Formats: sequence, C-alpha cells, structure tokens
Amino acid sequence: MEEVIKFLNENKMGNLATVENGEPRVRPWGFMYEEGGKFYFCTANTKDVYEQLKATPLVEFTTTSSEMAWVRLRGAIKFSDDMKVKEKVLKTVAEVDKFYKTADNPLFEVFYIEHGSAMLDDFSGQPCKNFKF
Repeated sequence: MEEVIKFLNENKMGNLATVENGEPRVRPWGFMYEEGGKFYFCTANTKDVYEQLKATPLVEFTTTSSEMAWVRLRGAIKFSDDMKVKEKVLKTVAEVDKFYKTADNPLFEVFYIEHGSAMLDDFSGQPCKNFKF
C-alpha cells in the first residue's frame, strides 16, 4: 500500500467519479493526503458534488503519472468535522488554504475513504497490483 500512497503524493491531481441519479459524474479533483489508512479529499458544501456524495457516498479517484502509470482508489466515503484534519488539509495544499482560509469555514468539507480498494497499473505488461484497505 505504501507504493500507492507514494504514487498519490507524487500525482495529486486526477479525477473523482461520483453518482448522481444513477448516472456517473466525473470531474478534475485533487488528493489531499493519507493518514492512518484514510485517504482525504475536500470540497465545498455549496457544490453539486457535495449533494452527490451525501446521497451516494461512493467514489472512485484516479490519477496518472507522466510515465503513464495510474492508480485507481475506490470506496465509501465519510465526512469529517475534525478541526485538526481540516487544518492539515489547509496546510497540505496551498490552493485549498487560499480558498477556505480557516478550518472553521462553514463551506469547507473534508471527506475520506477509509475502507476500499486501490489498483496500481501501467502499460508494462506486468499484472496490476491490487490492494485492500
């Protein structure tokens, strides 16, 4: 799993898929960090994606390296109101800090995948690596 975490930290920008009315929705997204087996992301509670996450708390995040290797991370999400977690997100990604400014911003929502699966793959012809967490 360390290989997946390293890959995500080196390739933070990817795409997040959610479900809306039974239809897939995909958009560019950023990975924040991993800690304690939880993979953290954030959003604003004014966005459609927030309502999608509340209605169907299942996601898949994927990102690709410049060498055309990729990770797919999927699972059920949970929201966190933990101020220490929110502060760490703000410290981890400058763009997030510029937008939300404080951990207690009422628009700022953090969510994480705690139990799910990850796949690391590339075009080498070698079998993909699968992980459960």
